[in-house]
Amino acid sequence: MKQSKITEEFKSKLFKNFMQEGMSDQVYNAWKSAGTYAKKFAEIRSNRQNGMALLGIPGSGKTHLCMAVCNHLIRNGEGLIYFPWVEGFNELKANLNELEERVGLLQRIPILYIDDMWKGRKEPTDFQIEQTFAIINYRYMNNLPIIISSEFDIDAMCAFDMAIGSRIYEMCRDFCVVIEGGRELNYRLREEA
Repeated sequence: MKQSKITEEFKSKLFKNFMQEGMSDQVYNAWKSAGTYAKKFAEIRSNRQNGMALLGIPGSGKTHLCMAVCNHLIRNGEGLIYFPWVEGFNELKANLNELEERVGLLQRIPILYIDDMWKGRKEPTDFQIEQTFAIINYRYMNNLPIIISSEFDIDAMCAFDMAIGSRIYEMCRDFCVVIEGGRELNYRLREEA
């Protein structure tokens, strides 16, 4: 759990405490897909299609569900790293003398969870694209699983970089859910009764 870089709060994100009251069909599909992915992980882990991507509107529970999967996998003895996009890239850029070692770890860890991928700018920087390609391509070539949450769908990812977006799609297509809609799907903006 220490190696994963998962915070204490994120350790509490489980399937059983995911808010299901008033869940939309789209969020239900994400919840169901994440649960199925967690259950089937051992049998699909060595396949090319061994990843999961929950994409779309902020506040719909994507990070909670991805963390529930991660917590389940860690409890089953899997090695995993949590990489929050903005903070992770700030850390990589601040320590360029350790860049090769840090990117190498993200490439080789058995499971990589990238949270809020592509967040922070309208367009990713050249540095982000170059390092992301190095990470995703290595994992793609070696059938190493990725878990991704993002506000951007696969088309938007392909617009940033077709090679990255298409690899993510191929790796995650069996467990890729896009949640579309407005603020009614954002649990943080719901009015308390």
